[in-house]
Amino acid sequence: MEIRVRFAPSPTGHLHIGSLRTAIFNWLFARHNNGKFLLRIEDTDLERSKQEYTDSILETFKWMRMDPDEPILVQSKRFKEHKKLAEELLKKGFAYKCYCVKRDEQEIEGSYSKYSGKCKNLTSQDNSVSFVIRFKIPNDKTEISFNDLIHGKITFPLDQFDDFVILRSDGTPTYNFVVVADDIFMRISHIIRGEDHISNTPKQILLYNAIGVKSPEFAHVPSILNESGQKLSKRDAAVSVIEYKKEGFLVDALFNYLVRLGWAHKDQEIFSREELITLFSLEHVGKSGSIFDIKKLEWLNGIYIRQKDSKELLKIIESDVNSDFRNKTSFFNNEQILKLIDLYKERSKTLLVLSEIIILLIKLPANYEKSAINEFVTEKTIYYLKELINELKSINDWTEATLSEKIKSLCKKLEIKLPNLAQPIRIALTGNITSPGVFELLAVLSKDESINRLNAFLEFLKK
Repeated sequence: MEIRVRFAPSPTGHLHIGSLRTAIFNWLFARHNNGKFLLRIEDTDLERSKQEYTDSILETFKWMRMDPDEPILVQSKRFKEHKKLAEELLKKGFAYKCYCVKRDEQEIEGSYSKYSGKCKNLTSQDNSVSFVIRFKIPNDKTEISFNDLIHGKITFPLDQFDDFVILRSDGTPTYNFVVVADDIFMRISHIIRGEDHISNTPKQILLYNAIGVKSPEFAHVPSILNESGQKLSKRDAAVSVIEYKKEGFLVDALFNYLVRLGWAHKDQEIFSREELITLFSLEHVGKSGSIFDIKKLEWLNGIYIRQKDSKELLKIIESDVNSDFRNKTSFFNNEQILKLIDLYKERSKTLLVLSEIIILLIKLPANYEKSAINEFVTEKTIYYLKELINELKSINDWTEATLSEKIKSLCKKLEIKLPNLAQPIRIALTGNITSPGVFELLAVLSKDESINRLNAFLEFLKK
């Protein structure tokens, strides 16, 4: 049997983190089993569906490098086929016309109360009156069970369900019917989706049985939770995937983190995509919800940032984070930019933070951190800085090695420890003490710019 899975987002909003994780599980399952990963846009909610959200969803999949293996199916383009299938169920006696339209439309929108079955056994029909088509719950069964590939056997008593609407009065299909129709058309073998769809599964299995098609295997993925154990919301984190792209999270870091959010392989934390394809299985997906931890994602992102070279990081910053980055940093030449990226990537959790640090370095610090001055600036600092500036002016070979030798030599001459001079240098160059090594930073900023900033700080201290 060919493994065929699908991810079916609704274009009523941007793709969210929880949905992306479900898509990743589908993608990995397909790749692990040499199967097909398909994408379907479920736009039957015509009022709320927007092209901008479809575009955003497709952009996300392109960014994540998870292109589908076959052309994307757009659900609304198959309305004729959906209607035809509903009419076939009608003819075979698995469905019936219901004229309680006002009540039915309310039911569809959420004001649910169990349907009385008033129209089930009507002997005459009036096609001039609006109607919906309802599916008949079979009378020869009391319960329906299925084996969930994550949760195990799940059973529902059939008296929990009533005859549900499969076609609205305007001819558009309802969710449970349309997904079955399209999954049959796409020859889907496994449905991997969020656990909030568990309650839909019995209705869908009944539809498969009525249509005469074997139902796919089902696997329902637990939710992503906040620190309080509630389902993740916008109050807890940026749930839209696009936001993580703009914040400067790397694709592979986000991919890795989301897979580990509910799936495990021993104690390993970091995986290549190839490793994940080899190792992934539904048997190792947890049955409980997983807590979303932004700090852990930032930690993992930092590791991935440090593994990339500066040229690649610059390219990602310009394409994903700030397209105007080079214009904003034109004060520096390309070599300086690349060196600054190498310097600051060691302490940056996201590329947005990294790019903002470099942009701030363009100008003299707008202000100097008071706590840093209180801790590291003494009455003798002005004298030390004057001596330092004189030493720096005499340097012709403005390199990290020369700067290190000269500054350490000056510290010996002044009979002070290196931090007594290095920390004021950091404050002068950046406004705070969180910069990387002062020798590297001085070398990157250039001789004129470094001396200019040291003089400016000196003047500030004299006031």
